Amino acid sequence: MSNLARFNPFSELRDPFSDDFFKGFALRPVYRMLEGEPQMRLDLTEDDKNFFVKVEIPGVKKEDIKVSVEGNQVSLCAEVKKETEEKEGAKVIRSERYYGSVTRSFTLNESVDQAASIAKYEDGVLHLTLPKKPSEQSHTLKIS
Repeated sequence: MSNLARFNPFSELRDPFSDDFFKGFALRPVYRMLEGEPQMRLDLTEDDKNFFVKVEIPGVKKEDIKVSVEGNQVSLCAEVKKETEEKEGAKVIRSERYYGSVTRSFTLNESVDQAASIAKYEDGVLHLTLPKKPSEQSHTLKIS
């Protein structure tokens, strides 16, 4: 493994500065203006033969997305480039940029057939169809 990703175990916890947590909290409008680094949001469903993954990665080109599947481990990586700029006339008042990679990995309860896997990216959403690999039947040896 040549790529290491920082894991934040608290990233999915509820935001204490959200609108419904502190009604009327004085810093709420200021906090809303601050933007953190982008995150990937995903939905995972399955049927008898496939896993279906839908991942939101807005503003990323499909060439900048990498998906790797190893057994039952799925890893997603996207290079994000975000630029915002506010101008008044010819004078720049504020300029914010974010360049970096966003990663997400998860483990499925069954192995995936890598050769038959399908990935499509449109309108900022990555759709993965990951066929389940037929489970190998265990063979019990008869002792003579």
